[in-house]
Amino acid sequence: MSNILNLNQTSRDRVEILGRAVSESEGATPLYLERISAGFPSPADDYIETALDLNTYLVRNPAATFMVRVSGDSMSGAGIHDGDILVVDRSEEPVPGKIVVAVLDGELTVKRLVRKDGQIFLAPENPRYRPIAVAAEQNLHVWGVVSGVVRRL
Repeated sequence: MSNILNLNQTSRDRVEILGRAVSESEGATPLYLERISAGFPSPADDYIETALDLNTYLVRNPAATFMVRVSGDSMSGAGIHDGDILVVDRSEEPVPGKIVVAVLDGELTVKRLVRKDGQIFLAPENPRYRPIAVAAEQNLHVWGVVSGVVRRL
């Protein structure tokens, strides 16, 4: 895809590259067999199903996966918020409907990839922003598909 951004449809969202997704720790967090109730509390079981390594849980292809930090709110409707860390898989095909990390004319952004009537759009998930129509003369490069979100509370 080789295309460009309409200058009147800019977004202030940015992503900061954090690095590859690799596991450097030996220990894993315990994963309990029972699901936790988000409603009325119930007694917890005292046994563990298995250990949970977040890299194993979130990363399908370690050699092709990296993480970025989001700045901005254009993807809040998709559960991606300012300060979140995205798990991005370069091996996954960037098909329409997927959330992608892309470079459009040198600007790094995260948006939903949309194709409508043969036109490519980078669509936000916040009604305060408009989709970015990618014109034929613009340079669009998709770095990867977002496969997970990490957030601290």
